[in-house]
Parts: sequence; C-alpha cells; structure tokens
Amino acid sequence: MNDYRSYLQKESYGLTTIESYTKGAENFVKWCKRNHTTPDLIDYKTFLKYIKYLQRKNTTKKTIKHKIGTLKIYFKYLLSENYRIDNPIENINIKGVKRTINYNVLEADELEDLYYSYETENIKDSYHKLTAKRNKIIVGLLVYQGLNTSELIKLEIQDLQLYKGKIYIKSGARSNARTLELKSWQVIELLEYVKEIREEIKLKWNMENERLFIPNNARLGNTIQFILKKLKKINHKVNNGNQIRASVITNWLKQYNLRQVQVLAGHRYISSTERYLQDDLESLHEIVNNFHPIS
Repeated sequence: MNDYRSYLQKESYGLTTIESYTKGAENFVKWCKRNHTTPDLIDYKTFLKYIKYLQRKNTTKKTIKHKIGTLKIYFKYLLSENYRIDNPIENINIKGVKRTINYNVLEADELEDLYYSYETENIKDSYHKLTAKRNKIIVGLLVYQGLNTSELIKLEIQDLQLYKGKIYIKSGARSNARTLELKSWQVIELLEYVKEIREEIKLKWNMENERLFIPNNARLGNTIQFILKKLKKINHKVNNGNQIRASVITNWLKQYNLRQVQVLAGHRYISSTERYLQDDLESLHEIVNNFHPIS
C-alpha cells in the first residue's frame, strides 16, 4: 500500500485521511482475497457482494456510502497506474442516504451587490486603501467564481491568464483543477493589483513569493474572515464563505447543466454537484443523491 499512500500524498490528502483511506483499501483487498478475486480484476457484479458483506455487518447506510467513496479513490489510483482500464464502482450510490444543507442561498444579484458595495475609496490610510482593493478582488473571486479559502490561499501569479480573461484553480484534496472565466472588470482590477498594489504590499511586508495574495496562509484566512464581517454589514443574510460558494453553485445550476456545473465547481463526483439542486424556487433545503437500486 506504500504506492497508494504516495498517490494520496501527491493528491494533497491530509495524514489522517491517508491513514483512513489506506486502511479501507487494505480491508477491501483482504475481502477480495477471501472471495477469490483482486481489486484489479473485480467487476461491478462482484463488488455488489462486497456491499452485501458490509450490510450483513450491520454497517449503517451512511458508513457504507463513505466506504464506497473512499474505494472510488482507490480505483482511481488503480486506473492511474494502469492496473485497471475502468472504475467498476464509479456510478454506485447507496439508496436512502440523504443530506441537508441549511444555507440561506443568496440570489445572483445579491452576490453581485456584495462586490459592488465593498468600499475601497473613502479610506484615509494609504496602506488600508491598498488592502481594501486587494480584498475587493477576493470578494470578486468568492461571488463570481465560487472559490473557497484554501483555493484562494494556493493561488499564484502564474495562475492568472489575464490576457485570456481566465484564472487557473489548482486541484485540492477534494476538488479538481479547472480554468474559470473572469469578468471584464475583474481582469482590469487584477491587472492594477499585480502591477501596482501587490508590489506595494510586498514592500510593506518585506517579502518575496509567488502567492497572488500577500500576506498569505493563516493571515489570509484571517483576512477572509474580516472580509466576511464586512459583507455581513452589506447584507445581513451573509453567514460564511461556504454559504457564498453554495449560492454561486446553486445559481450556476439555473444557467448550466449538471456536468458543466460539476466542472465549474471543481467537484470530483457528480453527486457532489447534485447536492446543490434546489427543491423549489425559493431556497435550498434537502438534497437527495441519485439512488442506486441497492436498499
């Protein structure tokens, strides 16, 4: 399993997750041996027997769903190493597992208002005026591209494709890489930021690195929390960054098909995108997965 551990490390999974996923794969390999098969040969029909095995152990549906999710990663690894040419469990989901999202979704015009209402001009201190302009760019990436904190932290100068009007988002532990379109006004402000504002902030902090936003890491996390407090003053419905991202994805689903939104959001599985489908036109309440006929 050392090669699998290395694969998970390259995919940026945390240590605890790597231990959990590796243990799950080891247990599956042991089951395969007892049932006269191997992970590189097992087919869909035989894998259903593994699910039945888990059910006989009185494993909850939620736990079974989690175990299958971790094994989907293992099969993805087998594919990457050419041990298999297919993923036999890619489309398996367990019937009866429901998930609820309690976010109060913001409409597209409410999201845009957060961006346009973010103050950058009436600020006396020159350095704070610079950071306010930087922060407004971050707001734009939150409300237009639906980025989360970890994605914002990992952004580097080289990820900007400003003359194409695009930005590249790296893959994460739970997300795929993707290239997203920028609004024209974002491009203009990013050009000013890279050429002027960022350079002045670098001088202030006496640092040199390729991160897009300076200062970075834990400090940027604190900065984003500061930004969210400002946004809550603009619209009292704002709760947190996850709510804004959920709102962006929900609004995308009104414009694009499921697969397109999966790519835009960077979701590894279509079931992640399906969680954001609305039950009605007013709010996002209960999200139900595509059910596999296993009960």
